[in-house]
Amino acid sequence: MLSLFSVVLFSTCSFAKVPNYHTDVIDITEAHLSPSYWLSQLEQKNVLLMSQQDIAAFNQQLVKKNPYISLPLSVPNPLSKTQLVEKLTAISKPSKHARFYSDGTQVSDENYQTYIDATNQSGIKLKNIVQYGLVVKRTALRTFPTKDRIFKAGSDRDLDRFQESALFPGEAVAILHTSKDEQWLLVQAYNYLAWVQKSDVAVGNKTEITAFLENEDFIVVTGSKVFTNYVPNHEKISNVQLDMGTRLPLAKRSDYGNSVYGQNPFANYIVKLPVKDSQGKLALKLTPIPRGQDVRVGYLPFTKANLIKQSFKFLGERYGWGHDYNGRDCTGFVGEIYKSFGFIMPRNSGQQAKSVYGLNHFFAKDSDQQSKLKIIATLQVGDLIYIPGHVMMYLGDDKSKPYVIHDVKGLSYLDKQGDIYQGTLNGVSVTPLIPLKDYVKKITNIKRIRAK
Repeated sequence: MLSLFSVVLFSTCSFAKVPNYHTDVIDITEAHLSPSYWLSQLEQKNVLLMSQQDIAAFNQQLVKKNPYISLPLSVPNPLSKTQLVEKLTAISKPSKHARFYSDGTQVSDENYQTYIDATNQSGIKLKNIVQYGLVVKRTALRTFPTKDRIFKAGSDRDLDRFQESALFPGEAVAILHTSKDEQWLLVQAYNYLAWVQKSDVAVGNKTEITAFLENEDFIVVTGSKVFTNYVPNHEKISNVQLDMGTRLPLAKRSDYGNSVYGQNPFANYIVKLPVKDSQGKLALKLTPIPRGQDVRVGYLPFTKANLIKQSFKFLGERYGWGHDYNGRDCTGFVGEIYKSFGFIMPRNSGQQAKSVYGLNHFFAKDSDQQSKLKIIATLQVGDLIYIPGHVMMYLGDDKSKPYVIHDVKGLSYLDKQGDIYQGTLNGVSVTPLIPLKDYVKKITNIKRIRAK
C-alpha cells in the first residue's frame, strides 16, 4: 500500500508540466542562458590570460597614461580656486537638452540655478585643502548635490540623468569640496568625479587609507552581491552589501580570538570594514563574511572560463543607469566583471572605447560591414565590443553566429521576415550580435584586455 507521501510524490512526478521556454529575443533558446553551454565550447578554458603581475603593470600604465583614471590619494593638495572650480563645473552643469521631472514638469533655468547654488561655489577659497576618505556603504555618485531625479522627454522614467555612477565599501576618495548644506561631498574616485552623500564616506588620514588599500592579504567579492554576516547590535557592519570586485583587507589572526561578536569565526573571513565613528571619522571594524558567500582570498585567475562564469552571475539583473536601482549599466557590468580579476577601467563606454589600453581594433566612420564582420570572426571570449553609448562582452559562437552578454535597455532587430521588431530587454541579457539593428554598423572599437 502506498503511503500518502508516495501518492503525492507520484502524482507530482506524473502530472507536473515542465513549462516550455518562450522569448521574443531572436535566436535565443533556454540553453543559451546557461554558462555551462558556453563553457562546453571552450578550449584551454583555464589557461591564464594574464598574471597578477601583468594586471598590476597594466593598471599602472592606465594610471600613468589614461586621462580618465586618477588615484584619489595623488590628487594635488591643496587645490587652487581655479583648479577646484574647473573640476566642479566639469560635472555640475545644466544639460544642453530639455530635462523633466517625473511629473512631466520641465527643469527650468531657475531650477538649475538652485542646483548650482547648492554646489557652494561661493565657498571655494584661494587654497582648498583636500581630505581623504573610504566609502562605508554602496552609494550613488550624482551630477549635483541632490536626490532629485530628472529625465529626458517621454514616458521613460528609468534613466535618471542626475545619476552618474556608484561607489562601493572600501573604495578610496579624495574629498574636494562640500555642498552648501554640508550634506554632500564632491569626491574624486579612481575613475569618476561627482557628488556623494556625506553620510556614506568616512574621513581618514592618508597613511591609514594607504595601508588599507595596500594590504597584501585581502578578500575579493566574486558574486554579484554578497553580504557581511548579521551582527546583533552592530548596525554599521551587519548585513552590509558588497558588490562584485569589492576588495577588503583580511584581519590578522592575532586581531581576534575564538569568538567574534558571539560567533566562532572559523567559518567566516574576518575583514576590516570601514565605518564612521561618532565624529564622522574613519574607523576599521572587524567584520565577519561567511565563507559560504561568493568571495575568495585574492583576485580570480584571469581565464576565459572565469570571464563567462562572472558575467552570468549578473544574468537577469535589471538595468540601472549609472548603477541606479541597486544594479548597474553596461559599463558597470563589464567593469565589475574585470574588477574581480583586479583590473581597473575608465567609467564610461565612450572613455573605454577611445582609450588605447589593451589590444584595440578601431574602425573608421566609413568602415563597411564586411570589414567589421571579418574582425568579429576573430573574437575571443571576454572581448569588448563598443558602439556609441554601449559596450558588450563576447561569449562565443553558436552555429557560426557570434553571441554577446550585455546590460542593455532596448531591443531592436530584423526578424526572420526582415521586419523591424521593437521590444525591451532592460537587464543583463544574452543575445546574438549580428541581428541587433545597426549594432554591427555602429561598432567603433573591439578591445581585448591583454598586455601589449
